[in-house]
Amino acid sequence: MILLTELHYFPPAALFAALQRADGLLLEAHEHYRKQTYRNRCLIRTAQGVQPLTVPVIDGNRAEKVSVSEIEIDYRQNWIHRHSRTLQTAYGNSPYFEYYADYLHDIYVRKPILLFDLNLQFLRLLLRCFRLTLPIHLTAEYHAYHSTQPSFENVGLLASPSAAAIVDRRDWLTPKTASREPEPDRPAAHTLVRPYPQVFGPGFEPGLSVLDLLFSQGPAAGGFLL
Repeated sequence: MILLTELHYFPPAALFAALQRADGLLLEAHEHYRKQTYRNRCLIRTAQGVQPLTVPVIDGNRAEKVSVSEIEIDYRQNWIHRHSRTLQTAYGNSPYFEYYADYLHDIYVRKPILLFDLNLQFLRLLLRCFRLTLPIHLTAEYHAYHSTQPSFENVGLLASPSAAAIVDRRDWLTPKTASREPEPDRPAAHTLVRPYPQVFGPGFEPGLSVLDLLFSQGPAAGGFLL
């Protein structure tokens, strides 16, 4: 099974639960960019509650008319410092923050021009953290949502066709998930992550960025994915 998804900025842990069952990953590279999604934001838990971290993009007002693979990051805003400082404040006392923080820093300081490249670099890092060695492909053109599970051959998403089935998970994970009607072929994200001890409580907050799980559980994080 090949999982088709958009690229996220530090996606929810549920994505990695789905990837544990996949044989490969197909990234949507030809959609139009969409604002107010996980494409340029993630959710973390702080002492003040759940907080979004958002990567600013250039000319955000017209961004939704631009291909997602061409969206440029706005470095005129000091967002890297804000994100790094917020992560340090929220997770500095978590068991594994120091272990992963340098890896994140190494990617941030490269300052990729494109949001797509930044997200892809972080995704490759996260796959290594979960010891997932999945082949990654990019779509060759855009196709609308598939309610069935088509093959590469009859959809033509890749230049090198394969007989493997595609499971379309584009926009499965979104900050607006709670307001959307459930779909039979798309499991609820909160059912795919087993509760784990979080830095701030009380209670377990589902739907957070995978960073929350990694900083808390480190190499054992995969054991909390159902």
